[in-house]
Amino acid sequence: MGTSVFYLVAFLSIFFSLMVIFAKNPVHSVLYLIVTFFTFTVHYILLNAQFLAVVNFIVYMGAIMVLFLFVLMLLNLNTDNEPLKSVLVKVVGVIGGCCLVVTLIGSLKATAASDPLILVNPNLGLVKNLGKELFGPFMLPFELSSILLLTAMVGAVLLTKKEKV
Repeated sequence: MGTSVFYLVAFLSIFFSLMVIFAKNPVHSVLYLIVTFFTFTVHYILLNAQFLAVVNFIVYMGAIMVLFLFVLMLLNLNTDNEPLKSVLVKVVGVIGGCCLVVTLIGSLKATAASDPLILVNPNLGLVKNLGKELFGPFMLPFELSSILLLTAMVGAVLLTKKEKV
């Protein structure tokens, strides 16, 4: 059951990734990319990496893709301001497509030779274990990075503040 769900989600990931590339409308392409990131989130859950799933869901799907969609809508892309595609761009596209096909064939040969992923330690990607590592041996670097981010934020606020004359 788990392996078949994994392969189904992998197929959906590849399908929606191809839809990102082949969609004519850039807004549709961004929406397909959001669905692709959702399939990645499902992969993380299937691989018992809940923290990565939540971060992928919140950061990529929630923030970055909304930003992409917002920028695309602000650009107001239509057929009048599309650049003409030169022969060089088409040749580079064909070369890139051939590299993609070679990579796909190599990865399919590699998956045929190996077994599906089976976790030896089922507690590997849990948030509890990540917290134990962050607040255990890596507590000092974690706290120093938080102080560094705080000072960078205060510095950015002070740089953007206008001086009174």
